[in-house]
Amino acid sequence: MVTEACKKNQVTVNGQVAKASKEVFPLDRITFRKDQITYIISVLDIPANRVSAKLVDVYRKDETPKESFEHLELLKLSKEHYRKHGEGRPTKKDRRDLDDLYTQDE
Repeated sequence: MVTEACKKNQVTVNGQVAKASKEVFPLDRITFRKDQITYIISVLDIPANRVSAKLVDVYRKDETPKESFEHLELLKLSKEHYRKHGEGRPTKKDRRDLDDLYTQDE
């Protein structure tokens, strides 16, 4: 997944596009986009060996603005408002109602 993002130039380290083999050092800032949110991660330290997922937060700091997560939540709510999840395609009646709505505006 990360390799594909690097190939698409979606990962930057200190403002420069990074390849998958790019070495990172302490105090580097990694920026990437996932699910319409631009994440900003700062590297605090490099572990000597592989560590478990529980210990990863010791070596990194998430600096992603909270507004990004609020924006994603608003997007989810707006999609739910239009059509609830699982309702599928609009029916013929729904399409007629939408057509009537758009023709009234003109």
